[in-house]
Parts: sequence; structure tokens; C-alpha cells
Amino acid sequence: MGGVSDASLPPLPLSDRTDAAARLREALLGASFTADGLLDLLGAPAYAALARSETVPALRATRGDSPLELLVRLFLLQQPVPRAGLDAVLPVDVCLESGWLRSAGGDALAAAVDVRPYGGSDGEDWFVVSDLGCAVGGAGGIGSRDPGVVLGVGGASTTLAGITVRTPVSSALDVGTGSGIQALHAARHATRVTATDVNPRALHITALTLALSGVPAADLREGSLFTPLRDDETYDLIVSNPPFVISPGARLTYRDGGMGGDDLCRTLVQQAGERLNPGGYAQFLANWQHVEGEDWQDRLRSWVPRGCDAWIVQREVQDVTQYAELWLRDAGDHRGDEAEYRARYDAWLDEFEARKVRAVGFGWITLRRSDAAVPSVTVEEWPHPVEQPLGDTVRAHFERLDHLRAHDDAALLETCFALADEVVQEQVGLPGAEDPEHVVLRQNRGMRRATKVDTIGAGFAGVCDGSMSAGRILDAIAQLLGEDPVLLRDRTPAQIRVLVEQGFLNPVG
Repeated sequence: MGGVSDASLPPLPLSDRTDAAARLREALLGASFTADGLLDLLGAPAYAALARSETVPALRATRGDSPLELLVRLFLLQQPVPRAGLDAVLPVDVCLESGWLRSAGGDALAAAVDVRPYGGSDGEDWFVVSDLGCAVGGAGGIGSRDPGVVLGVGGASTTLAGITVRTPVSSALDVGTGSGIQALHAARHATRVTATDVNPRALHITALTLALSGVPAADLREGSLFTPLRDDETYDLIVSNPPFVISPGARLTYRDGGMGGDDLCRTLVQQAGERLNPGGYAQFLANWQHVEGEDWQDRLRSWVPRGCDAWIVQREVQDVTQYAELWLRDAGDHRGDEAEYRARYDAWLDEFEARKVRAVGFGWITLRRSDAAVPSVTVEEWPHPVEQPLGDTVRAHFERLDHLRAHDDAALLETCFALADEVVQEQVGLPGAEDPEHVVLRQNRGMRRATKVDTIGAGFAGVCDGSMSAGRILDAIAQLLGEDPVLLRDRTPAQIRVLVEQGFLNPVG
């Protein structure tokens, strides 16, 4: 892939010059142009400002002529740099020949693309390539007026990477790959990676991202959703950060899916089931409509394909005015003609009114192909802070569901359980009261849930260390409290199931 997908956008480096990418990578690493190197050079405030698309602090921190300062100005801040300084840092002739650099007039050189250092979860030094002005942050409309522009690392990208289950697999599919961030992560634990995108420029940039990161090339295919795949192709892992924005029309390829309402996200989820191998996971970010007269949770349950368990978490809800303003600002429309801005805002509200949409939810959708007779579908709202990465938490959630599904109440009481790590008990009540009004168990890891329990539940959880069955623990509690052990065994499994499902207790053995 050496061509350019959009004539209105600048030419891209040659993606088939892997030798040039390898030499550039070696030079960047040699100058400590890495995530850790940037943090050391810029300091935390300026580094964080870059993620907000604010470049002034970084410009102030890179006024010198050290190799790292030159590279930050060149590749991250899009400043022309004198060739004399770069000759000692980069293989300049190779970079010019392969298109990574271009002349900026006189003896100055400029970058053809943004290159952002990106740290892998196991300490890898990777580089994410994107169109000029699109490497840092994701809002503000920098460069985004071009329909085919390809963005770099944003909050959505890192969120999806963090929640993805990272067990070794034979095959992984990245739908709507963009700049290749999810494909980059998948290459760590998948033998074969396929990446698709409707935008050929995105596939070109994905190839650059993988090559510059020293990662094996992926199988890159052009097309929407699953259309580039053969009918018989299935995968162990499917991930997608799709163009999920619910908008009137498809103005910007990177964010607008081109289908009405939330149909793109619904279609993606519904079609994923038949593309999963048994036990495989499909994980997506999505937006969904809150429609007048419909329960949003029931609406999402209807998306789940046959044969799949699902865990759907709504992280945020915005009313339609907040939502429209967010994405108008994302495209930079608030900086343009006021009449045009108002017309677009009005069109957005017209679209929502016609569909009876009152709000839009954002969150995560995870499918797991189980082919269970009675699938488990959990749809919940959890806007509270969580601990990323969550991939292991997601995997453990489905493993616990398997255990609960396979054990009736009698079998559950024969199971040994262990209290999850870093669970604490909180008691709430009036000072000096003999008994608390509420007992709460709280997680300090993973989803960081909190749940109310009664004194039996709190006592049960506190004793669970994996050495004694649930039934024996309840018998001991009954004897201690003078209760009927049969009645206690009868009424407690429901509470145990809740504690297991929410991750406070883990089955042992």
C-alpha cells in the first residue's frame, strides 16, 4: 500500500519500506523518544496538556537543541526543524526518500505524519502514526475537517485497550482499525491479526504504526464492518472502537458511522456472534440511544446475538444538547461560522426529535461465545472510577458466571470460596449504636464495586479463605447465632450468588 486514499490530504510515508521504518525506529529509541522519555523531558503537567491538545507547555519545554527536543518539535508539535540538527539524530536521506520527512523550505525539514510514542502494557516502546495535527488529544477539531483524516491515540482507544481480555489466542480481528492501536495490542498475544477499515488511508497508517513499532504486519482489508471477511472466517478475539457517534449524516469518517441512529453499533454487535470461535470474546465501545417509551437496558439486551453471554456497562449518559455540543466541538465547528454552527446544532436536535431520543449512553460491550442453553446477559450502569487495565477483571467475570451456571444451590454450598483481594468492610450507623444500620463490602481493585450485605453475608465473606465449603461455613454461623442451619442454608445461596457475580468472592478449585 503506497498510495494516498484522499487527494485533499498530504501524502503518507511509503508503507512497503519496512527497512526505512526499522531505521527510523532505531533512531527514535536511541534518542529516548519514548513515552518515558517524553515524561522525563516535559514533566507531568506539559505531558498531560498534550493529551488535551494543548501544545504551548510542550513548546516551552523543548526550546533547546538536544536530540529528544528536536524530535518532539518535529513529530509531535509539527514544527519545522533545521536539517543540520536532525542529521546527527535521524537517517535523514532515508526518511526523505521514504516519505517520513519533507522539505519545509530553506534547510528546514518537517514531518509528513504525527508520530506519538506509546507505551505497551508490558513496557513495550511503540509508536502510533496519525495524520498531522491528530496525534495528541482527540478534541478541538485539529485537522478533523478533512473527512478521511486518521486520528491517533485518544481516551476511547486506551479505554478499549485496557478492558480487552489479553489471553493468548490464535486469531484476532480489529474492526475499524483507524491508526492501528488495537491491532498493535492484539499482536502481543494473537498469532494472526486481521484489521479492517472502510478508509484505505487508515489501513495505510495502520501499516506504518505496526512497522514503526517493530510489530509483525497485520492482514489489512478494506471494507465496512465484517464485509471484508470470507463467509467462513471466525476469530478468538474481536475488538472495535467504531465510528459510534450518533449524528445527522456521515460527515467525518473517523467518528460518523453513516447509519441512522445507533444502527452501526447494533449491527456490529449483532453480527459479531457468528464471527466468534467457541469461548471467544468480542469487545466494543459504543453509543446507544435512550428512546422515549423504551427501557434502555431491554433495548441493549435485544442486540446480544444468539449463543453469546454479554456484559454491557453504561459509563456515561448525556442529554441530547450536551451530546450535540460535544461532537460539534470535536469537529471544531464552534470555531467557524456561527450561522453554520447553529444550523448543524439544529439539524442534530431535529434528528434526535424525529427518533424520540432523549439521551445518549456511552459504554463498553463484551460478548463471550458460550453457546449456553440459557445465556447470561448483564446490563448495568456503572459511572464510578475503575482500575485499568480491566482485561483480567472481564475474563474473571465470565469465568464466575460459568461456575454459577453450572452449580445449583446444593452444589454451590459444596463449593469453597475465597474473598477477593483488597475487599474491605464498612459499617454505617449512629455513634454508640450497638448494631450498624448498614454493612457494606467495598472493592479497591477492578470495578471497585460496593454492595450492601446483612450480618450473615458479612460474616460469611469474612471467613471465606478457600479452606471450607460454603455449607460448612453457614452451619458454623448458624450454631454461633443460634439459628436453624437448614433455614440458613436455604436462604443464603441467593446472596452468595450476588457476591460471586459481582467479584467479591471467587470459587476455589
